[in-house]
Amino acid sequence: MRKPIVVVGSINLDLVATADHVPLPGETITGKDFNTFHGGKGANQAVAAARLGYPTAMVGKVGHDSFGAGLKSALHEAGVNVKAVQAVKGSSGVALINIGSDGQNNIVVVPGANGKMQPKDIDSNGSLLRRAGMILSQLEIPLITLEALVAFAHRHYIPLMLDPAPARKLPTGLLQVLTWITPNESETRILCGLDANEPVTRVTAARCADLLRSRGPKNVLIKMGSQGAYLSTEDGLREMVSAFQVKAIDTTAAGDAFNAGFAVSLLLGKKPAEAARYAAGVAAISVTRKGAQPSMPSSLEVARFLKLQN
Repeated sequence: MRKPIVVVGSINLDLVATADHVPLPGETITGKDFNTFHGGKGANQAVAAARLGYPTAMVGKVGHDSFGAGLKSALHEAGVNVKAVQAVKGSSGVALINIGSDGQNNIVVVPGANGKMQPKDIDSNGSLLRRAGMILSQLEIPLITLEALVAFAHRHYIPLMLDPAPARKLPTGLLQVLTWITPNESETRILCGLDANEPVTRVTAARCADLLRSRGPKNVLIKMGSQGAYLSTEDGLREMVSAFQVKAIDTTAAGDAFNAGFAVSLLLGKKPAEAARYAAGVAAISVTRKGAQPSMPSSLEVARFLKLQN
């Protein structure tokens, strides 16, 4: 029996407005469309992994509001084990998302119930976490809770993949025990102290990956959008994996799709470069569809897509 992926992270309702472009500071524009989607980086990654046919469980919280039951139900319907998803007093997490016609976006996240994830929630779900083949997490839960999770994973020899989003500086102790860290370009700039406008090229990614690995993570994968992804692993691999060229209409959950596909492929025994190519296929399909969780492809769709690329 496969050891499950266990995702510890956020569960949100996404409120999505589309327009010709993402508004500039102080600018008011007329939108084209509005939709609500089930989202949250943690829930997105859980749904993506489950859609790929891999056993997946979610540890998280929703609110006692009109959104909470629907958010939990959506996870269950996607095939995610939701026994560790708890409803708490207050609002569910929400994300306010603006999307331009080029697929670019900006996002404001209000944590709600996600902010009530506490270190004791890691201990109370210890039996589930100990069974994990890999734990996935992000930065949309309190840092103190993430630190408890990382310590738990390290203590029980469970691989942990951290998606360091939303971007912020991270404690050295946390970085030192990560199996994988998977920043995108903006997160790489913040983690590595780059100028906000500095492009992340392959050369920059290689330099930043070395810097990050010197701080403790065993393996680094830098997600570089249409450029692809740069891999730096503990066994000496240094490789750029190309992205697939598709017409993007919504990039909201591309990074979540990538992380889920990468984790699933690694747990199925693939080498990191091959797993990254599979993950690139998952992400490529996701950006051609609207919404976060609705955009996640099945394993059959990914297999067909990759076959067409050969």
